[in-house]
Amino acid sequence: MQYDCSFLEDLDLADDQLSFTETRRETHAADWGAEQQGRAVLPDAVVWPESTADVSAVLAAATDRGVPVTPYAAGTGLEGNAVPAHGGVSLDLTRMDAVVDYRPEDFQIDVGPGVIGDDVDEHVARDGLFFPPLPSSGDISTIGGMIATDASGMQTVKYGEVADWVLGLEAVLADGTVIETGTRAAKTSSGYNLTDLLVGSEGTLAVVTEATLELAGRPEQIHGGRAVFGTLEDATGAIAEAIRTEVDVARIELLDALSARMTNAYLDTSLPDAPTVFLEFHANHGIDEEIALCRAIFEEYGAERVETSADPSEMADLWEARREIAFAVDSYDPDLVPFHPGDVTVPISAYSEIVRETKRISEAHDVLTPCYGHAGDGNLHYSPLVDYDDPDSVERGKTVYRAVVERALEMGGTVTGEHGIGEGKREYLAVEHGDGAVDAMRAVKRAFDPTDTLNPGKIFPETLEGERVRDGGVVAEADRGGGR
Repeated sequence: MQYDCSFLEDLDLADDQLSFTETRRETHAADWGAEQQGRAVLPDAVVWPESTADVSAVLAAATDRGVPVTPYAAGTGLEGNAVPAHGGVSLDLTRMDAVVDYRPEDFQIDVGPGVIGDDVDEHVARDGLFFPPLPSSGDISTIGGMIATDASGMQTVKYGEVADWVLGLEAVLADGTVIETGTRAAKTSSGYNLTDLLVGSEGTLAVVTEATLELAGRPEQIHGGRAVFGTLEDATGAIAEAIRTEVDVARIELLDALSARMTNAYLDTSLPDAPTVFLEFHANHGIDEEIALCRAIFEEYGAERVETSADPSEMADLWEARREIAFAVDSYDPDLVPFHPGDVTVPISAYSEIVRETKRISEAHDVLTPCYGHAGDGNLHYSPLVDYDDPDSVERGKTVYRAVVERALEMGGTVTGEHGIGEGKREYLAVEHGDGAVDAMRAVKRAFDPTDTLNPGKIFPETLEGERVRDGGVVAEADRGGGR
């Protein structure tokens, strides 16, 4: 069913800020994950706001008419977070990409939601600063998207996730009201922490139009390296022990042997066909001592070799292999595609077990499943590969995916460490948090967005069957208003 979005033509928008063409709508029908799984949904219109006032006008008008609005940016998400699941307006924020203010003396920068993550680093590099929590996709994903999913990346083990570096937000509620959260001060006890509430809300509570980010000084010493192990058990055990020993490591990433083979095939590299741990150390002094401690721990766990370097070009080559792994997995076999990108996270004491269990479950169901991830914070990416032309293959992949999620939750972990719930993980929300907590989340959603304007179809299980929540109840799709 379609929505009548002709009201957008009455707003103060330039001609190039609005499109009803099928071509433009198709480019906003899915994010990367949904596109891979054929779950695209055409919006009825696409709008490119260029200011907070534009966002406010679109939301106010859409809410008045019962038309859903889904925020969209780079489309790099993996859980269908930006899919316009119920049609309506796709709100593309990529033109709001200005650096609004920069205060290096305070280690702060104010940016629009459409700014690419790596551009923040480039802007502040001249002052010896950087934005530590950038995810691996920082060169293609936006700050707004990172805030929406509370993204994290390879440096989380040392620096934390995006939420830890957001000081304040400007955002627009569903009715067009503009709010500001947080403070530029180092701390505050003033009222509810709305900043943390909006971070990770996947565009279901408000649309972020500006963010104040905290920055850090670039470390004077940066060394990278890798360690090769004979078994996956040795590799995960060494990682867990390094974290327990509080080795000051900035990145510690795992690739199993299968992931290494896939990366070699994709990049024409020569990674060892063995479990490999990638490392990076950041310090202003004493980095050699940290490297020596880590090396000793790894050798105790049977590392066959540990190599480190401070050469920037060597480190760039080293990390390219890790950054490209998702594309390597996707292109490995033309007949097999990932069933769903897993990103469970468990306490570090359970990391070896979740990796071992993932491999055991995959082998038991004869499903090829590469394992890799941000091991230092207990994050495991796993991708059961299936043949979508073979129903049995798909069912086995689904079984593997679900079983790993269930085991992670049993270990005190989470279904998603960084991708968000979106469409793909709604069924696990109550399993992880309990009915009471999910009801509290629903109450927050209704308080911020009683008409269910913002990104309906995400996070909550009741939208699985094509329903929207409105005024505390459920409105079937058949009751949605107006077609074009």
